[in-house]
Amino acid sequence: MSTELFKDYVPEILTYDPEVDGSYEHKIRDEHLSTKEKLLQKIRKAKAAAKGNKTTFRQPIRTENEK
Repeated sequence: MSTELFKDYVPEILTYDPEVDGSYEHKIRDEHLSTKEKLLQKIRKAKAAAKGNKTTFRQPIRTENEK
């Protein structure tokens, strides 16, 4: 059934047109993503530097019911 529907289908070759498709939006998006990644790296480095060499020690969990 589905082969009959598409037996005469010929795919259309699309060409890129900067006027229609937008010539600069992808550049803006890439710029925003790279800026975001740079800022995230700065934040991670700052958090690591602020934390320093601190280690968190947890006390064992108290269980009154265990013998």
